Amino acid sequence: MKFVLATFNRDKARELEALLAIPGVEILSLSEFLLVASPEETGATLLENAVLKAEAARRATGLAAIADDTGLEVLALGGAPGVHAARFAGPRASYADNVRVLLERLHGVPPARRQACFRTVCAAVLADGTRVVGEGVLEGRIVESPRGANGFGYDPVFEPSGSDRTLAEMTSEEKNAISHRARAVRALARQLAPGRAG
Repeated sequence: MKFVLATFNRDKARELEALLAIPGVEILSLSEFLLVASPEETGATLLENAVLKAEAARRATGLAAIADDTGLEVLALGGAPGVHAARFAGPRASYADNVRVLLERLHGVPPARRQACFRTVCAAVLADGTRVVGEGVLEGRIVESPRGANGFGYDPVFEPSGSDRTLAEMTSEEKNAISHRARAVRALARQLAPGRAG
């Protein structure tokens, strides 16, 4: 079974490749294909964006494709940044920019009200156009200042429920055992019967 990963984000691609290390599944990077660009993420939901990216990669490469979209939902912010997590501080925001804006918005919010969850939707569009979807959620809270040097995105300020460490303080193996993306990929992988992608 051969899939192309519909992302140019190296951090995300590395994480997805590790999670998709399934016997009989070959993972190709979108960067291996010439003249392929990422589509505009115009979806109103994580599912819409994941399918949009996977469909675009399938059309461009002719191969089955897998894409994911992740949102961060913060209770005290009414569920924001949600689907706009990657662009919370603006269209060209860096990871650090997004974390800074998030912490500014939560300034003065006590620890008991800093609950949040990461939500990932992982979509596969097979060679025949069939769609398969998996979803994963990781509950936790936003800490008051960044901790840890591993991971990416909001990992330095997200502390999973039941842990006293942020995702950025965990090893890749520890994070991949519990993360929202890992849960979404596992849910997807359970549905991908060998041979379906061609």
